[in-house]
Amino acid sequence: MMTALSEQRTYPSHRWGFGAFLLVEALLLVSAALVSVLLEGERPSASIPVGDVLVGTIAPTCIAAVAAVLITVVRGNGPLIDLRLEWRWDDVKTGLRFGALGLVVTTIGVAIWTNVVGDENAESAIGALVANRPMSVAAALVMFCYLWLVGPICEELIYRGLLWGAIERLNWGSERWGRIAAFVLTTALFAVSHLEPLRTTLLLVIAIPIGLARLLTGRLLGSVVAHQMNNFLPAVAILLTALGVVSL
Repeated sequence: MMTALSEQRTYPSHRWGFGAFLLVEALLLVSAALVSVLLEGERPSASIPVGDVLVGTIAPTCIAAVAAVLITVVRGNGPLIDLRLEWRWDDVKTGLRFGALGLVVTTIGVAIWTNVVGDENAESAIGALVANRPMSVAAALVMFCYLWLVGPICEELIYRGLLWGAIERLNWGSERWGRIAAFVLTTALFAVSHLEPLRTTLLLVIAIPIGLARLLTGRLLGSVVAHQMNNFLPAVAILLTALGVVSL
C-alpha cells in the first residue's frame, strides 16, 4: 500500500478547505429538512409519486454535490483536478475489486448487525420508507437508479472528493500521511453523516472498502465504482420490495 501511495502524482493546490465541506454539508441538511417540511402533508398510505421520490430522496444530495463541484470551479482548479476525476481503466478494475470486497463485507455485516439489533432496528431509512409506503413502478425504478448509480457519484463527490481534498490540504508532515488521515476521517464522517445512529457502526464497516479504493488509486473513479457496486444488491432489494415482489 505504501508503494502505491508514494507513486501518486502531485496536483496543484486549491483555495478551499473545511469551510467548503461544512457549507456543502449544511446545504445538504437544510435542503433535506426543507423538503421534509414540504412533503409532510402526504398521507402515509398513499402511493409515492415519482416527484416525491426525486425531491424527497434525491434532490438534497444532488444539490450538495453540485455545490461541491461549483466550489472547485470558483475557488480551485475545477472538479477534474481538485476532485481527482480522471477516467482510467485501472481505477475501474480497482473499484470493481473493492466493490466485490464491499459486497462480502456488507452481507456479513448486515447479517451480524441484524442478529444483534433485530430486523426493525437494522433497517435503513430508505428501506423503512419503502416498507411503509407502496411505490409506483416509475418511482421504484427512479429510486433504484439513484441508489445504484447517481447517489454514489454524489456522495463520493462530497466526501471522498471535497472533504478528502480539504483534509489532504492540511499539514500532516507528508503527503502519504495526509492521504491516510483523509481515508480515516472521511470514512468516519461518511458513516456519521447518514444520521442513522443505530447503523453508524455498520456504515463504518461498509465505507472502508470504498475508502480504500480512493486511497490506493489517489483518484475518485475507483471509489465511485466500488460504491456503486456495493449499492447494487441493496438497490435491487429495495426495487423488488417497492414493487411488492418481496417484503422486507
